[in-house]
Amino acid sequence: QVQLVESGGGLVQAGGSLRLSCAASGRTFSTYAMGWFRQAPGKEREFVAGITRSGGSTDYSDSVKGRFTISRDNAKNTVYLQMNILKPEDTAVYYCAARLLGVVVTTAYDYWGQGTQVTVSS
Repeated sequence: QVQLVESGGGLVQAGGSLRLSCAASGRTFSTYAMGWFRQAPGKEREFVAGITRSGGSTDYSDSVKGRFTISRDNAKNTVYLQMNILKPEDTAVYYCAARLLGVVVTTAYDYWGQGTQVTVSS
């Protein structure tokens, strides 16, 4: 069992930055690939970024590539999402997720956090 708790969301002006954190419980964090997803009102949950167990490989959606950076610290059981040059269309609830079998861009992850709201004003 893995419990995930996101933090770091908030209200920011367009062009600003935020860093989201996702703290995981348990001693098996390093065995899971991690992903960040987001869901805007009335829309489906969508993949934002993913990172492999070791952190050696990452993947991004086209909409955030070049602006967002995913990273992880296995010693701290934490995954991060650095978000720069934020746009109003980035407004959503952001979720972290863990998957034993590697990064995928679908929502087929084993564990999910409760989400953190990110609002970008124009």
